Amino acid sequence: MENILAQSAVRLQTNGAPLATASQPVIQLRDIEKVYQTKTIETVALNRVNLTINKGEFVSIMGPSGCGKSTLLSIMGLLDEPTSGVIELDGRPVQSYSDKELAALRNHKIGFVFQSYHLINDLTVLDNVELPLLYRPGVGGKERRERAYAALDKVGLSARTNHFPSQLSGGQRQRVAIARALAGRPEIILADEPTGNLDSVMGEEIMDLLLGLNREDGTTIVMVTHDEQQARRTERLIRFFDGSQVQ
Repeated sequence: MENILAQSAVRLQTNGAPLATASQPVIQLRDIEKVYQTKTIETVALNRVNLTINKGEFVSIMGPSGCGKSTLLSIMGLLDEPTSGVIELDGRPVQSYSDKELAALRNHKIGFVFQSYHLINDLTVLDNVELPLLYRPGVGGKERRERAYAALDKVGLSARTNHFPSQLSGGQRQRVAIARALAGRPEIILADEPTGNLDSVMGEEIMDLLLGLNREDGTTIVMVTHDEQQARRTERLIRFFDGSQVQ
């Protein structure tokens, strides 16, 4: 019933970005701190961050280099642990999960898209998209291939399945990276500077693709970006400075 209600929520348009009128928290951060320590230096990457991401939102995070944006995304994606504070997914603190459960959460619930694509050059486009599903229990070879084909079709690269990453443009490689995330059917996509290595035209195409996934499929997206124009196309813009949320 909750899924039906969430999917049928009315969306309004504000400056070209979707605005959900009713939703539910999917990620909650409470008093999150992240401190890196060496023998002589203590660096506060995140300082008492409180943040809620609702189901179906498209949220962008901006701030100068070194302000903690990527650290925040890693903590949201369960790739890193905070020094203190509480992370909740769907209302449950992740500290209550075992390591095996956390790995399963990352694998099933969260898709990652990075600035540098993280594709394996020796594998074809299709094999790159299939790769994360090799670690998904219960997904056989036939289903892996079907999911990979469907994801590549979704991003407009069904004609490039047998190409290698070196044969693709930057925009096409980023589409492959997005397809790889989509093949796992995640509820959440965390994107770290997904247009950062692209020219303005390719950047717009990738942004249009992400907006389409959010509007049409209801995928929750959190995107770190330096691009003010792209950030303003999303539903909500959050600014960080020196590890703290300032807006």
